[in-house]
Amino acid sequence: MGFVAMTTSYVLFAILHLAQFVLAIAVIGLYGTDLDRAHRKGAYSDGKWVYAIVVASLSAVTAILYLIPFFLRFAAVPIWSFILFVLWIALFGFFGSLYIHEDPEGNSDIQRMKNAVWVDLANALLWLIGTGAAGTYWWLHRERNSRFTGRAKL
Repeated sequence: MGFVAMTTSYVLFAILHLAQFVLAIAVIGLYGTDLDRAHRKGAYSDGKWVYAIVVASLSAVTAILYLIPFFLRFAAVPIWSFILFVLWIALFGFFGSLYIHEDPEGNSDIQRMKNAVWVDLANALLWLIGTGAAGTYWWLHRERNSRFTGRAKL
């Protein structure tokens, strides 16, 4: 694999992981608003919103780690990406069942949560794409031989 192909794949992965990071931060902001409001009132922090913040935080940290060059060569990367995809789908399913069919009737909080549901779905799709791309990358680069003799394992 030539330098240009390696550079292109790294740039594409970097764009993907940057998008995952930005959307995870957006979800932290969208759901964190309700957690902050509950904390300021001294009220109970609902576990559903805590779950959303934890999933988004794990995704943000993972996306930053995946920006490290050659980190994607580990076999655990597609597995962890798939786990994050499943967590995002669960988040989308739960909040989607609560808010997709809800009529906001001028309530900005409900409208914000309806928008957050679609950001959750976008995150899930990005992690699914990332899982497939990382799995393909790992499969193609799992065992390479040296260029000149072909005997040495790289």
